[in-house]
Amino acid sequence: MATRRHQHAAAAPQPANPGEAVPGKQKAAGRPEAGNPRRRALGDIGNFVHANVLDGKIELPEGIRRPITRSFGAQLLKKAQANGAVTNKNAIVTAPPAAAPKQVARKPVLKPVSRPEQATKGINIGSDENSKLSEGSAHKLPRKKVVNTLTSVLSHRSKEACGLNRRPKELVEDIDKLDGDNELAVVDYIDDIYAYYKSAQHESRPVDYIGSQSEINPKMRAILMDWLVEVAHKFELMPESFYLTIYIIDRFLSLQAVPRRELQLVGVSAMLIACKYEEIWAPEVNDFIHIADYAYTRQQILGMEKSILNRISWNLTVPTPYVFLVRFAKAAGSDKELEQMVFFFAEMALMEYGLVSQCPSLVAASAVYAARCTLKKSPIWTETLKHHTGFNELQLMEPAKVLVALHAAAPQNKLKAVYRKYSSGQFARVALHPPAVAAQGLA
Repeated sequence: MATRRHQHAAAAPQPANPGEAVPGKQKAAGRPEAGNPRRRALGDIGNFVHANVLDGKIELPEGIRRPITRSFGAQLLKKAQANGAVTNKNAIVTAPPAAAPKQVARKPVLKPVSRPEQATKGINIGSDENSKLSEGSAHKLPRKKVVNTLTSVLSHRSKEACGLNRRPKELVEDIDKLDGDNELAVVDYIDDIYAYYKSAQHESRPVDYIGSQSEINPKMRAILMDWLVEVAHKFELMPESFYLTIYIIDRFLSLQAVPRRELQLVGVSAMLIACKYEEIWAPEVNDFIHIADYAYTRQQILGMEKSILNRISWNLTVPTPYVFLVRFAKAAGSDKELEQMVFFFAEMALMEYGLVSQCPSLVAASAVYAARCTLKKSPIWTETLKHHTGFNELQLMEPAKVLVALHAAAPQNKLKAVYRKYSSGQFARVALHPPAVAAQGLA
């Protein structure tokens, strides 16, 4: 049976000249005839197929009755859109092929995806425009808009005015972060407490009193302090009691001239006062009489106790070096050896008369600095220590040199109570460490 193409060719009239082609018709053979060698070869058959789109339907040129498949219709639609864009740039043809079944595009659901190809999964892409839109939407993720509220602006300005934003917060460690659940640590008030201590340490502070004492010199004072170290260790007193005892003695000697024979009596009475103020179970008067080898009577001790309290106006609530040592040692780290070394230098500082008139916070910070130098900690002085102590290295250099010199001379010194105490295993034998070397600038 003849095909449509053969039927159409048979019905067409034959030209008069065999070498002349009929306009609008195409022969089945693609080669030129022998009688007409000048005939041009036909180009691509797709170049004369022009499709028109009318009311969303594709109309083929007259004489072409090819069935419009999906792929063929897409090719014709693309060529029609290209021709329409040349003649009229504002006209955009977006109609789907007539023969193709209508596909309902599902609404894409925006979900956070990690890869672009996952974003287009499940979306019906029917044209190039839809493909570009899908690819663009895969890379665009919703962003949270930053809104500057009035509260945030006012808070920022307040911090700038107070200088809070200029602190090196990234370098200062929060030493109280582990004590949030410890009620005894009073984390909410600790900064205010130490701010008060630093301001109150300048009040009622001992002064240089040796010049006003006719019978007492720094060596006698050192002998008394060395003896009190052994007494406090014998009675197992709390550190607060011992440091308060030293403060009471220096404060009383700053206000009252004392004969040489009563200097030990002042020390015994001052320790009795400090124990009553700090200890739960304070030693009795008879204990102090016995520890002083019965050099003084009960009436003498109680009489000196009354004289001391009246002379210092009963002012016993004062910041001693111990309260600063606890805080500064915590800022220096949780190393037990370092902590014992700090207290070793602090008690050595109590023996030195030249440090009596110094601020308690400066003495405590110098003990921490000397301890870190002796144990070769690096860095020696951190931003955390600088923040909590309020001192830099230059301010601590001179008093730290004094402490290192005392440590170096301790083995040959006759007054060895502190050195022997911290050479025992109970205090980690920190006194046996070699003194800080000259390379650290302290020897």
